[in-house]
Parts: sequence; C-alpha cells; structure tokens
Amino acid sequence: MYDVVIIGAGPVGLACGIEAQQQGLKPLLIEKGALINSFLGYPNNMEFFSTPDLMEIGGHPFPTIGYKPTREEGIAYYRRIAELEKLNVRLYERVLRVEGEKGAFTITTNKAAYASRHVIVATGFFDVPNLLAVPGEHLPHVTHYYKEPYAYTGQRVAVIGAKNSAAKAALSCYRHGAQVTMVVREPELSPSIKYWLKPDLENRIKEGSIAAHFNTTVSAIEHGVLHVETPDGSDHINADWVLAMTGYRPDYPFLETLGLAFQDDEYRTPVFDETTFETNRPGLYLAGTVCGGLRTGRWFIENGRFHAKQIAAHITSGHAPEQAWETMSWKTAE
Repeated sequence: MYDVVIIGAGPVGLACGIEAQQQGLKPLLIEKGALINSFLGYPNNMEFFSTPDLMEIGGHPFPTIGYKPTREEGIAYYRRIAELEKLNVRLYERVLRVEGEKGAFTITTNKAAYASRHVIVATGFFDVPNLLAVPGEHLPHVTHYYKEPYAYTGQRVAVIGAKNSAAKAALSCYRHGAQVTMVVREPELSPSIKYWLKPDLENRIKEGSIAAHFNTTVSAIEHGVLHVETPDGSDHINADWVLAMTGYRPDYPFLETLGLAFQDDEYRTPVFDETTFETNRPGLYLAGTVCGGLRTGRWFIENGRFHAKQIAAHITSGHAPEQAWETMSWKTAE
C-alpha cells in the first residue's frame, strides 16, 4: 500500500514525489514514457523562458552555464534530482484506470496493479497535439513537434501557427537554409510571442525572407502541396514539409476515465479545490499544467511546482499551509 501514487514523472510530478517523502509519505511515480518525457519533445538546445531558480525543486540548486537553462541542462538536472532523492519511479508504464475510493485506490497499468491511499495526476499537456482535422494531416511529412532545422535545409517548409513554437521553428529553419512560409489563421502574429523573437520574425516577414499568409486556414494536405483558404479564396502552397505548431492539450480521454468533472467554460478546466488541488473525486488530486485545461499557459514549472506542497499538506494534515498558498498565488499572478 502506497500513501500516494503520482501519475507523471515530469518536473511537477517529481516535486510531488519529493514533497511526499519529506512529509513522511510513501510515494510511487508512474510514467508512461521516459523520465521528464515532455522535454524529449522540445527542440534541441532550446532555452527555457524561466531562470533556473524558478525551475528548482526539492530545494536543490539548478546550476546552469548561461542566464537561462537549456533543454539539455533541464533533463540532466531533473534526472539527477530523481536519483539524489531516491524516488521510486516506474518508467514506460501506462496507467489504464484508477478504481476504488480515497484510502483504497487501485491503480492498474499495462504492467501491474498498485494499491494507494491517494492519487496525484501530473500528466501535463505536451503529449496530445491540437489537430488540424484536415485530410492528409497524418502523412509522414507532417509533424506537430519541431526538434531541429538541419533536415529542412534546401527544403520548402510550411509552418502553421503564430505563437512561440511557430516563431522559433520559422526563424530557425530560415536561418538554416529552408524556404519558409507561415500560415496564420489570425490577422497578425500572436502578442504572446516572446519579446526577443517577435521583432525578429516581423522583420523577416517584412523583408520577404519568410513568407506569411494571415487570415488563412489549412483545408487539406497532400505530398508537396498545402491547400489553404484565404480571404481571396482557395489557394495552395508548395511545401516539402509541414510543421503544424498548433499547440497541445491535456489527455482528456484519460482524465475522463478517472471520473473527473470539468467546468462549463471554453477551456474545459478540470474541477478542483484551488487551495488543496483535490478534484471532485475525493483523494485524487491534480498538479501542474493539467490544472489549466486548454489554457495551457496558466501553469508552468515555476508556479506548478508549488502544487506539491499544497497537496502533501492536505494529505498529511487536511489543510494547505497559508504561507505556501500565498507564495503560489504570487507566482501565478506574476
């Protein structure tokens, strides 16, 4: 019998495991992929927006070479922390269902079954892309994940989207010899693009180095051709590769199997207590970005990591410490 089973071994899941151990609880972490699985899908050598101190967990300093940590430094840091804390983690094991009730849950995976008094869901959102829902989206030259630009040198690349991921992919591919065309359904680039990327991209579009079609949507994808709908009617874009940077979402089918309720809002926000993070199912908690539903920008590592303290405090004493809640609220507002 475990005191708490944590589904997901990303930064927030690890933070929950560490806090549980520090509170004298016996945790088990179950991860369907690799440790820090979402980081594996990030672009190589990507810089995080946060400074290292805002990504630290368990009170362990995060040493970095530069002002902001890279993807590779993040992977190394969280792996090392999991080792130092001697967390009990089962990797490449997918949770299929959670049965029972608070104090007597049974968590069934594709490999085994575990008994636990409590469950924390820290599954993030990066594994499920927002699909275009158009013919040809699943062709081999179409991807929703951008890793590095080298494969696209000398190629025609269509980048779909207008936020940070699309901006990074477009600029990187252009600077490594690709012919880049952006397809943006809005009338302009997203104002949420980071301040050091947006002017660069705007200038490349203005000078014609990167082509951009605004108020444009994709209607179909074929080999070598992207069919679009523009304000002037139907058109097509020649493209050897399609990078659909359309964002990601929580795994709603899995969350629904857990019996979670959702708010009646445009973000399909899960229902949970904002001070304890306990859901409508007693004994089952949410932690990290999954709490925001489709509003995936509400929670990051830097504020989601505080959920661990709130949850562990509620499990051990029935309430969250006031000071920790004030800290988390400040981080969220920031």
